[in-house]
Amino acid sequence: MTSQRTRERLIQRLYEEGVSNAKVLEVIRRTPRHLFVDEALAHRAYEDTALPIGNNQTISQPYMVARMSELLLEAGPLDKVLEIGTGSGYQTAVLSQLVERVFSVERIKVLQDRAKERLVELNLRNVVFRWGDGWEGWPALAPYNGIIVTAVATDIPQALLDQLAPGGRMVIPVGSGEVQQLMLIVREENGFSRHVLGAVRFVPLLNGPLA
Repeated sequence: MTSQRTRERLIQRLYEEGVSNAKVLEVIRRTPRHLFVDEALAHRAYEDTALPIGNNQTISQPYMVARMSELLLEAGPLDKVLEIGTGSGYQTAVLSQLVERVFSVERIKVLQDRAKERLVELNLRNVVFRWGDGWEGWPALAPYNGIIVTAVATDIPQALLDQLAPGGRMVIPVGSGEVQQLMLIVREENGFSRHVLGAVRFVPLLNGPLA
């Protein structure tokens, strides 16, 4: 179930669904998603679906990981990306192979500790982790060329807008309940441009760290 053929089928599906960035597809092809889910769900790791990872959280659907990564990279290479919501570490692992440095914030410590172990196991060492509140971002290390948010915010956190570098891009789901939209925010010379990219479904971005 975790065979190369199964992975190839997933990549073909992502391509057919419109993911066209060859580098993103190649990174998803070689990243072992089965390591980021419980053993009992490993046989479903290469399905294009979100899966539970405990603590009321999910590992994102591969299409969404690919699409959000592609959107971040659309304007060219990035050297410094802030990820809000480490979760299982799967999106983190994909990003770390696409950009120079990833700074990842997670409020649930046990999830982030597991994610750290997985990234060490895969020898992905260009990621720095912070246990804290995603709504606050990571101001001490700002600004960031890219920001990716892997949980839905009721509105766009001002702290994250403030931490986006000029020309920087932020991909974030915004909304609540059934009504959620994926948005691309670009920091322009005179403010921010906002692009609505379509309906999505994410777990909520909650306040406050949790041990």
